Amino acid sequence: MIKTSVVAAATLLGACSADIDNYQASTPVFDLFGYFEGNVKAWGMVQDYTENQTRRFEVEIVGTVDGRELTLVEDFVFDDGELDQRIWVITKLENGRYQGKADDIIGVATGKEMGNALQWQYDFELKMDDSTITVSFDDWLYRQDEHHVFNLTKIKKFGVEVGTITLFFQKQR
Repeated sequence: MIKTSVVAAATLLGACSADIDNYQASTPVFDLFGYFEGNVKAWGMVQDYTENQTRRFEVEIVGTVDGRELTLVEDFVFDDGELDQRIWVITKLENGRYQGKADDIIGVATGKEMGNALQWQYDFELKMDDSTITVSFDDWLYRQDEHHVFNLTKIKKFGVEVGTITLFFQKQR
């Protein structure tokens, strides 16, 4: 009986997890390079594992496309006055797949877009006072319309969710 319950619970939990292929028919098409080319502004917040908001921030993003490469210059302003910059270089691969690099990213980020969604995954060096810890980011971005994208990110350490990021993007006209 216990074995059956465990199998049933695992099956239900597995069925609840998102799969990028579920968004194949969703519109508008995400189009990573098309959306982020030019100027985009974003607003977001970080929440810890208890869902308490720990930080708020704004981001000015300038995207430049050169063939199969998108460079994103992201300038962050945090609610405590901290300034930070991340520069992504993202390469378009085949079949809606991407890979990217940035200075504080460990290894290579990987992504796939399908329909109106993009899943973007990477390991990140998170600054903590006088040290850093490595966490995994699982970003889900959803194209709402021509000007708006929503981003929900799960932050995990050793496979356990330790925080979330909610971010709203607006393409500047």
